[in-house]
Amino acid sequence: MADTGPVKSEDTPFEGGPMDGRVLPVLVGPTGQPPRTYRIPVPDAAGGPPTVLVYRRVPRGHGKRLGLPAGWKYAYDPEGKKDNKLKWPWSKPDATPGGKPDDADG
Repeated sequence: MADTGPVKSEDTPFEGGPMDGRVLPVLVGPTGQPPRTYRIPVPDAAGGPPTVLVYRRVPRGHGKRLGLPAGWKYAYDPEGKKDNKLKWPWSKPDATPGGKPDDADG
């Protein structure tokens, strides 16, 4: 196997929740971006199942010329819902809009 070189990481700030104000090195992917969701397992003091803190990646700011994200930060997601589904443009929405499915008037 060929050596891929050093693993790249980026110092990323965390906002909200127990990690508020901390900056941690987060591994970046092949595109140079950190993962969309960052999960931190926190062990239970009583020996029960660990609590998982969920943080979502949001833009830190935008550049002046092109409006591209100038970096990333993680914002606390207290609900911590899993979003494992791929969001294809041709996929049907999760919920049906108001009215009955057979109703032509909506």
